[in-house]
Amino acid sequence: MTLLAPPTHQDNQAFLLRYDWTLDEIKELLEKPLMELLWQAQSVHRAANPGYKVQLASLLSVKTGGCTEDCAYCPQSIHNDSDINATAPLNVKPVLDRAKAAKDAGADRFCMGWAWREIKDGKAFDAMLQMVRGVRELGLEACVTAGMLTDQQALRLAEAGLTAYNHNLDTSPEKYDRIITTRTYKDRLETLQRVRAAGITLCCGGIIGMGESLVDRASLLRVLATMDPHPESVPINSLVAVEGTPLEDMNSIDPLEMVRMVATARILMPKSRVRLSAGREQLGREAQILCLQAGADSIFYGDTLLTTSNPIVEADRELLSQAGVQANWKLSENG
Repeated sequence: MTLLAPPTHQDNQAFLLRYDWTLDEIKELLEKPLMELLWQAQSVHRAANPGYKVQLASLLSVKTGGCTEDCAYCPQSIHNDSDINATAPLNVKPVLDRAKAAKDAGADRFCMGWAWREIKDGKAFDAMLQMVRGVRELGLEACVTAGMLTDQQALRLAEAGLTAYNHNLDTSPEKYDRIITTRTYKDRLETLQRVRAAGITLCCGGIIGMGESLVDRASLLRVLATMDPHPESVPINSLVAVEGTPLEDMNSIDPLEMVRMVATARILMPKSRVRLSAGREQLGREAQILCLQAGADSIFYGDTLLTTSNPIVEADRELLSQAGVQANWKLSENG
């Protein structure tokens, strides 16, 4: 039996940070034979991020529903006829209680979402700043997603200790206006620039399974991979079709498409965290393990992602244990 040789110095040079990827290069990666793509992604991942360590992130919807954007995939939009009702934002203490519970269950990043088109100054924003400070005092990374923001708001979030701001591009520039019309691609890019200028790390990715072409997927990845620096966090989502949204009749993607997307993102952005995000419950255990092998090094941990379901905590523990992946498991007094 032939054993694989240990990594060599050459293996340690298996990745190169580039910011000039072309559409054709990315399309070629997405179309590679799966075994070759996985081998390349695995080589890059091992060289850039030694060891199989997966960050566990917990996500809480602080303000649910009532969003004035018309995103075709989102049940929280007032333009869509879903059964999600608008609710007032949660108060600071319940949010911090949830953050403490997430930490006790093993998470080391706590993400908070507000269904807003844009952040408004005032009581709600002041509460957000208190939440960010409280999450950081717990020793957790803090991530916020709340739509567009101003330069001054970005600076105030940075002063509060915000680790990351999530603002996804969703899809390619070419397909974007068929998914959302109330905010432009330029608006999204300008928000990302404000976040970066304030010294906050970027969490920015997209969604597959919305009827896009392979070229659309390559184009989305090209926007991300030509940012300098790359987004520190790149969530890869697959559509969870929700009744009452314009995309409710979309079929689930082949799980291997998610594997290909994760692997290609890893090759393009070697040092970024590639987050296996929405739609994970539909992938199945084997496809999730392939995504981890392809370079995913973070999962959202818990039974809900904003308004869509996610694998339960115990299932995640079993999955990562079976895959032999290290994670920051910590048990609360209740187990």
